[in-house]
Amino acid sequence: MAHEAHHGSNLKRIWTVFAILSVITTVEVIFGIIKPDALVMNSLFRLNLLNWIFIVLTIVKAYYIMWAFMHLEGEKSSFRWSIVAPLVFLIIYLVFILLIEGNYIFDVFNTSHYKWIF
Repeated sequence: MAHEAHHGSNLKRIWTVFAILSVITTVEVIFGIIKPDALVMNSLFRLNLLNWIFIVLTIVKAYYIMWAFMHLEGEKSSFRWSIVAPLVFLIIYLVFILLIEGNYIFDVFNTSHYKWIF
C-alpha cells in the first residue's frame, strides 16, 4: 500500500510539472501568434517588450525544468544555488552579448553603404 501512495504522489508531481510548463508554453505561443501592438511597438534597451517577455519566460521554464527534473527542490539551498546561479548568469550574459552584437550589426548594415547579403 505504501508503494502505491508513493506512486500516486509521483504521478501528481508529473502532472503538476506538465501543467506548469504547458501554461508557460501556451502563453508564449499565444503571444507569438497575436503579437499585441502594445508589446511590439514599445521597447526597452532597443528590444521590444514582446521579446523581453519571451526571454524571461524561457529563463523561467529553464529554471523550472532544472528544479523539477534535476530534483533540486529537495536539496539544500546552497547546493541549488551553486548549480542554478552560474547557469542563470551565463544565460543572461549570452542574451546580453547577442543583443549588443545584433544591434551593432543591424546599425552597421542599416546606416552604411554595405548591402544586406543575408
